[in-house]
Amino acid sequence: SLYNHTIAKILAQYASVVYMSDLTELITWTCSKCDGPVEDFEIIELIVDVKRCLQAFVGFSADLNATVIAFRGTQETSIQNWVADLYWKQLDVDFDGVDGAMVHHGFYSAYYNTTVRPGVLEGVQKAKEFYGSANILVTGHSMGGAMAAFCGLDLYLNLGEPNVQVTTFGQPRIGNAAFASYYAKVLPETIRVTHGHDIVPHLPPYYHLFPQKTYHHFPTEVWLHSVGLKSLVYTAEDVCDDSGEDPNCSRSVRGSSITDHLSYYDITMGCPGKTSGCKIVMDPRIGAYGKTDSEGNLLLSRNSSKPVLKL
Repeated sequence: SLYNHTIAKILAQYASVVYMSDLTELITWTCSKCDGPVEDFEIIELIVDVKRCLQAFVGFSADLNATVIAFRGTQETSIQNWVADLYWKQLDVDFDGVDGAMVHHGFYSAYYNTTVRPGVLEGVQKAKEFYGSANILVTGHSMGGAMAAFCGLDLYLNLGEPNVQVTTFGQPRIGNAAFASYYAKVLPETIRVTHGHDIVPHLPPYYHLFPQKTYHHFPTEVWLHSVGLKSLVYTAEDVCDDSGEDPNCSRSVRGSSITDHLSYYDITMGCPGKTSGCKIVMDPRIGAYGKTDSEGNLLLSRNSSKPVLKL
């Protein structure tokens, strides 16, 4: 009942846009992906953690009447190595205040221990000042989905935001069963979209013989998969059960495809072209809208009193 195909597809486009490396096009919302159902959108805060290759934005969608937060996932050229590393990741951080809950240190730290979190929280506060109270929609693809999940919890638990919804795409597991159960109670309006044989939602591995010690997904999964034969193939959208590990959804197939990981609703995820590292393109005039710390990390802000740049 939570799943809405139209909204999920719009959020998938936001999760795709946040991969753009041209910061000028992002802050002015003039990029090649910034059209169609997402064109009526205004960036409030754009955060680039250069040191750790992380990127996120906060903005307001007039069409959705909501604040949208999007996190970038893993760069395409490093996915192979990243996937290989995920096979061996262990639960290594206690989630504060929840008995027995443990999470993945890398995903937890990417959100809580970088410049991303303060930039996102500042953007959310500005959105409330500019547009008043509204729903907050948090999204991301791949590792960006993991960060989106932690962000949703943070907004609800620490900022007291009552209307937070999280929708992720190709998200890996981020905690154990105790954490997944707690997450489902705190943020029941969460959708995890998975696609076909996407390898990443199968990682880190789930060991069904050790349900309390292994990684475990939280609900609700929506599995996109092809049904039919030859020319009669169509995409089914299965809304899965509330276990987080429905054996009839993505767990019913072998997760082996990076191609499925890079496409959701026929929207391409990942950075345009095959770039290495964190390539950034920015018109020098954009510098007036931002600040840089000693490590080169960027925070670009749109002040409501200034017109949006048209370069």
